[in-house]
Amino acid sequence: MTEPLLSCEGLCKSFADSYSPILHRPRHTLRAVDRITLQLHAGEILGIVGESGSGKSTAAELLGGLQTPDSGIVRFRGKDIRSLRGDSYRCFRRSVQYVFQDPLGSMNPNASILSILTEPLYTLRLEPSAAKRRQRAEEICDTVGLESAVLRKRPRELSGGQAQRIAIGRALISRPELLICDEAVSALDVSIQAQILNLLKELRERYRIACLFISHDISVVNFLADRIAVMYQGRLIEEGAAAELLQAPREEYTKLLLRDTLR
Repeated sequence: MTEPLLSCEGLCKSFADSYSPILHRPRHTLRAVDRITLQLHAGEILGIVGESGSGKSTAAELLGGLQTPDSGIVRFRGKDIRSLRGDSYRCFRRSVQYVFQDPLGSMNPNASILSILTEPLYTLRLEPSAAKRRQRAEEICDTVGLESAVLRKRPRELSGGQAQRIAIGRALISRPELLICDEAVSALDVSIQAQILNLLKELRERYRIACLFISHDISVVNFLADRIAVMYQGRLIEEGAAAELLQAPREEYTKLLLRDTLR
């Protein structure tokens, strides 16, 4: 079997639930991620589903290197991401890109869409030429279904669907191998959700980009994912091919998630 693009073993992360100013230490800790192990292969879409507070967003941040685990290991193409330095680290940062729930929250409100889209090319030292950065931005607009005239606008002038397309475009501009989408469609109207989900499917087919798709909505995950992993109270309780898992879930929690979706 081929080596996974991204994998983790025994991943754990805890946070202080409350802090004692007298003892100078946490009174209680919350185990947000509890010994999870999983793999994601090139070109694959893995959906992680669970209710709010299940640990899925923290797991995604650990897998993408935005947080450091208390224990366990994350590997990208077989290498521990904590060991990456210099060019190797920049390659990882280029290869793994994020799309968040609130696209406008990650955009400078005073910047043009052109500068927002091309920021990764500059910060990751991928393209020194301003003219070539603009050309790449125009190509990305076409890829995500927007007119290049949008490059002159500011974030406040965009609709929710346009803003999320720009967020996806910014993630794509560095030609990544993996997108991590954290509740990327949950704030959108149903019709716009469908457009964004279809765009993500199309991008996988066209560019063979892998995707880690985080959502509380198991029906949305089912539409997009090849495999589904279910998280509950920080633990990975069930994992399998999407169709098989939804037709015959083993865990009662998964059955309840399905029942709630179909209600």
